[in-house]
Amino acid sequence: MAKQRRVSPRGLRKAIGKQLRFVARDLRILATLRDEVGLEALNRRQYRDLLVIHELYRQQEEMYRKRARRIDDRIVNISQPHDRPIVRGKARANVEFGAKVVISLVEGYARIEHLGWDGFHEGHTLQAVVEAY
Repeated sequence: MAKQRRVSPRGLRKAIGKQLRFVARDLRILATLRDEVGLEALNRRQYRDLLVIHELYRQQEEMYRKRARRIDDRIVNISQPHDRPIVRGKARANVEFGAKVVISLVEGYARIEHLGWDGFHEGHTLQAVVEAY
C-alpha cells in the first residue's frame, strides 16, 4: 500500500484491518509475557507507553468497526498522548499540534489567560479575558 500511487478506499480499509490484527497479536504476546514474567521487568516509561498503546489500539479498533473518521480525545502521538491536533486552516499547515494559548500583554508583561491542549474557540474566552484585563 505504501508504494502505490493511488489507494482505493477498500484497499486502505483492508490494510488498516491487517495492521490492527498485527497489533492485536503483539498485545496478546505481551500479555502472555506479562503473565510469565510480570510487569516489574518494564521500566516506568515502557509501562506508560504500553498503556498508551493499549488505549490507542482500542480507539483505532473502535473507529475501524464503526467506520468512523474521528473519535473524542484521539491519541496521535505515543510519546505525547496529551497532544491533540488543532485544525487551523492555514496555508502552510492545515493541522497544528501543541497547546493553544490565549495571551494578553499588560504593561509589557505577557500573561497567560487560558492554556489548553484541546482546540477551543477564542471567542468563548474573549469576554473573561477583557474583564480580567
